[in-house]
Amino acid sequence: MKKIDNGNAFDFGLAAEDYAKYRDIYPEEFYNKIYELGFYRKFQRVLDMGTGSGVLPRNMYKYGSDITAADISENQIKYAEILSENMGIKYLTGSDLNLKFYDNTFDCITACQCYFYFNHDIFAEKASRWLNPNGKLGMFYMGWLPEEDRIAQMSENLIRKYNPDWSGYGDYRHKIKLPEIYDDYFKTECSEIFDVRVPFTRESWNGRIKACRGIGASLSKNLIKEFENEHMEMLRKNAEEKFSVLHYCAVLSLKNRK
Repeated sequence: MKKIDNGNAFDFGLAAEDYAKYRDIYPEEFYNKIYELGFYRKFQRVLDMGTGSGVLPRNMYKYGSDITAADISENQIKYAEILSENMGIKYLTGSDLNLKFYDNTFDCITACQCYFYFNHDIFAEKASRWLNPNGKLGMFYMGWLPEEDRIAQMSENLIRKYNPDWSGYGDYRHKIKLPEIYDDYFKTECSEIFDVRVPFTRESWNGRIKACRGIGASLSKNLIKEFENEHMEMLRKNAEEKFSVLHYCAVLSLKNRK
C-alpha cells in the first residue's frame, strides 16, 4: 500500500480550529443517504470512528440515536464537545488501535472521511465484535474532483507547491474499496457513488483547503500563512465571491456476519 504523504507525520489536531469552522460542509443528500441505508435510526446505539469535530454525529443526532464518537486527537474532541453542547453525544479520545468496548455494544459503527487511516487487520475484527449480530458498519467519503473543477485543480496545485509529499491530490470517482479481511466478518449491502455541488465563499473554500491534511495538519504556522495569502489571491483572481465545487460522495454499508 502506498504510504500516505510519503510517510510524513500529520496531526489534524493542529488544524482543529479551522476543521471545526470550515469542514461541516456535507450537503443534505449525503446525510439523507446515510439515514436511508439504515444508520442513525431512532434508539440505535451508534459509534462514530474518527469523528474529528463531530460533523457526522452532530448532523445525525436529530434522528434519536444513542451516539458515542471517538477521535485520536484531544484537540478535535475539545471542539466537538463545544459544538455538540446539549446534544447528548458521548465523546472519547482514542483510535482503532486502543479503543475498547464490550462485545455487542453497538448496532451501527460509522467512519466518515477517515477509513483509509485505520489498521484494517485490527479494526475489521474489532468492529465485528463490538457490533450486535447483523449490526452495520458504514464507511462514507466526499471528495472534490480536480480533473473536472477548475478551482479545485488550482487549489490542489498550490497545496502541492507548499507540500510536495501530499498524496491526497488527483481524486476521482470511485467506490470505497476495503481490504479483503473485511469479507471474513462482513457482507456488502450497498456500495454507491453520486455527485454533489458544494457551495462556498472564497473564505470558506480557503478555510476548507487550509484544514486539509496537506496544509493545516502538516505545515508550520509560517508556511500556512504564506499558503493562505497566495491561495486567497488566486481565489480573488479566479473565483466569484460565491461559487460551488464539484464533489462526489461514496457510501459503503456492510452487515455483520456473526
